[in-house]
Amino acid sequence: MLSTKPVLISISALAAALAAAPAYAQTARPAQGDADIIVIGQNSSGGDATKTDTPAIEVPQPVTIIPAELYEAQGAVSISDTLNYVAGVQANPYGPDSRVDGAFIRGLDALQFRDGMRDIFSFYASIRADPYNFDSVQVLRGPSSMLFGQGALGGLINLNSKLPSSVASGEVSLRYGAFDRKEALADFTGPITQGLSARIVARVRDADTQTDFVPDDRVMVSPSVTWSPGADTDLTLLGLYQEDDGGSTAQFLPLVGSILPNPNGQLPNDRFVGKPGWDRYDGRLLQGTALLEHRFSPRAKLSLKARYIDSDLSYFTHYPDSYSNPANPYVLLDPVTGTPVVDPETGAALPDPDQRTIGLYVDGSTARMEIFSTDNNVQIGFDTGAAVEHVLLAGVDYSWNHVRKTGGFGIEYIDIYDIDYDALSDFGGGLPPGAAPSEDVEQTQLGVYVQDQIRLWDRVSVVLGARRDHVSSRSFAGTPVEHDATTFRAGVIGDLAAGLSPFFSYTESFEPIAGVASNGDPFVPKQGHQYELGIKYQLNAASIVTLTGYRIKENNRPVDDPATPDPFDQRQAGSLTSKGIEFEARTVLPGQVQLIANYSYNEAEIDGTDRQIDNVPKHNASLWAARAFSLPNGVGLRLGAGARHAGENISYGPAFTDGIVTPDYTLVDAFAELSWRRWSFAINATNLLGEDYYSACLARGDCFVGAERNVFGTLSLKL
Repeated sequence: MLSTKPVLISISALAAALAAAPAYAQTARPAQGDADIIVIGQNSSGGDATKTDTPAIEVPQPVTIIPAELYEAQGAVSISDTLNYVAGVQANPYGPDSRVDGAFIRGLDALQFRDGMRDIFSFYASIRADPYNFDSVQVLRGPSSMLFGQGALGGLINLNSKLPSSVASGEVSLRYGAFDRKEALADFTGPITQGLSARIVARVRDADTQTDFVPDDRVMVSPSVTWSPGADTDLTLLGLYQEDDGGSTAQFLPLVGSILPNPNGQLPNDRFVGKPGWDRYDGRLLQGTALLEHRFSPRAKLSLKARYIDSDLSYFTHYPDSYSNPANPYVLLDPVTGTPVVDPETGAALPDPDQRTIGLYVDGSTARMEIFSTDNNVQIGFDTGAAVEHVLLAGVDYSWNHVRKTGGFGIEYIDIYDIDYDALSDFGGGLPPGAAPSEDVEQTQLGVYVQDQIRLWDRVSVVLGARRDHVSSRSFAGTPVEHDATTFRAGVIGDLAAGLSPFFSYTESFEPIAGVASNGDPFVPKQGHQYELGIKYQLNAASIVTLTGYRIKENNRPVDDPATPDPFDQRQAGSLTSKGIEFEARTVLPGQVQLIANYSYNEAEIDGTDRQIDNVPKHNASLWAARAFSLPNGVGLRLGAGARHAGENISYGPAFTDGIVTPDYTLVDAFAELSWRRWSFAINATNLLGEDYYSACLARGDCFVGAERNVFGTLSLKL
C-alpha cells in the first residue's frame, strides 16, 4: 500500500523553506492574459537534436518540443499522451497502457530518454515516467545514434526534467475526474540562499482506470537542488522516488468477440480477465542524477551528466489464449476433468460450440533493473574565416544496465462472458508454481562522438558528425556477445529567403536487441540509415512550418515467426523500408489564437512483402486551437479544442492471410480554464464525444481497446 505521509512532510518542509526566502514574497505572478497561451517557445531551440544551443531553424532535422503548459491543456495523463499532437507520431498505438509508454515515430518503436540519457531498458522492468515531473517533452524524428548511441531508427523521445529556479514560484493542485481519479499535485521552486536554489515536485494519486479491477495509484516525489558557486558553473542534483500500485489496462481481448462477431455479443471494453487482487503491475523506482555545466567562455563549455536508476517491479497478469487458434479460440471442456476435449486424430482442442470458454494464461514475474549512465562532452566555438563559424562538440558516453527477472507460467479456463473470479487461483499472492529465473541480461555501451556545426555567411548551416560504439551483452553470466558500430551524420540547411530554409540530411542508427530468435541464435543489432529532404518556414518568432520527406532503411528487425506455434517467437526479418512525408505547422493567428496542425503519411513495409507492418496506419492528422480571453474583474478564460485522426491499420498472419483491418478513428479533445488572481479551475476532456474504438487488432489473435472518454477538473493555487 502506498504511504503518503513522508511525501507530504517533505513537501511541507521544502515549501516552508522556499516561502522563507526573501525573493519569494516579492515575486508576483504574471498578469492573466493572452500570453498565458504558450505555443511557440518549443520552436526556438533545436535542443538535444545537436546537444548544443542551436535555433531550430538552423537544425537540418525536424524537432518538436511540447512544453508542459501545452500538453497539460491537451489533457495528457501519461507521457504517451503528450505526443497526441505531433507530426509523424502514433501515440498509444496499443491503446492506453498502464504498464508502459508507447509511441511509433515514422512507423517504428521509439526509445525514451530523460535529460539526454536513456532510462528504459527491457520490457516490463520499470514503471512509467510522470509527465508532471517535466518542463517539456522533446521529439527528435529520424535516426539519432550519432549523438545518443544505440537508438531507434524512427526517432527518440527526450523528457526534460523540471530544474530549480532562482526565481521563486509554486503551485498546489487538487484534481478529481472520471474513473474516480483523485490527485494532489505540488511544485515549489526558489532560492534557498545565495547561489543555491531548490525545487520539489510531487504527486499523490488514488484512481481507477477504464478496465475493471485495475487501479492507477501513485506516489511521486522529486527533489532537486542547483548550486552555482559562480556565474559560470552550475551543479544540479536531482532525486526521484516513485511508487506505483496498478495493473494492466490491456486485457488482450480475443478477436472473436471484439472486432469479429461472436453469437454472445461484443465483449465490453472494461472487461477484466484476471484474478482481482492478484493481477498487478506494482513498482518502486529510485533515481539519482547529477548535471554539471561549466562555461569557460561564451564559446567554450563543459557538460557532465550521470544517473543511477534502481527499479523493482512485480507484474502478475492473465491473458486469454487467443493465439492457438485466432479465428476461433474457444475450446470445449470435459465437464469431469475441466480440461479441453481433444480430437483423437489431430490432437487439436475441439471448439466450444457456444464460443464462450477460452484458455487463460497465467503469467507472473518479478524484475530488478539497475542502470548507470553518463554523458560528458566539451563544446568549443571558433572561426576559420570572417564568415565561417564552428561549434565543435566532442564527447564520450557510457551506460551499464542489468535486468534480472524471475517468472512463472500456467493456464486455466474461463467463460469469458461470465467469469467466475473466485474460481481462479491466486497462488497465495505470489508467483505461479515452478517459477524460475527467466532473464538475467547485463549490457554495457561505450561511445565516443564528435560533431562540427559550421555556419557559413550566417545563412547556411552544415552539421557533420561521427561516432564509434562498443556494446557488450551477456545473459546469465555467460560468454559476452560484443558488437561494434560506427555511425555518421551529415546535414545542411540554408536561408533561401526570409524565414525559408530548405534542408537535407543523411543519418545512421543502430540498436542492440536483447534475447534470441526462434532458432536459438542471439539477435544481432538493428542497423539502418535515413535520407531526408525538407523545408522549414519561420514567418516570425511565434510561427514555424516544416514539410519533410524521408526514406529509412532498417536491417535485422525482429518480426513474428509464423513457422512456430508460439505467437511470441520472433525471427529477424532482413530489411524494412519506411518512407513518407510530414507536415507540421505551429503558429499564433491574429486574435492570439494558438494553432497546431499536423499531417503525416507513412509506408512501412518488410521488403518483399508489399504489406504495411502491423498496427502502423498510413495516415495521421491532428489539429489543435486555443485562445485566452480577458473577462471583467480580472477574470481570465482559456479555451482549447482539438481533433486527432488515425487511419486504419492492417495486421496479417497465417489465420488471416488477407489481413485484419482495425478501422480508422477520430477523437475530439477540449479544455477550459477560469482564473482569478492566484486561483484557477480547469476542466479537461479527452475523447470528449465518447468514441468507441479499437487501437489495434492483430492477426495473432488479440485486440486492444482505445481510450474511453476521460474528464477531470483541477483546482490550482499559484503561490
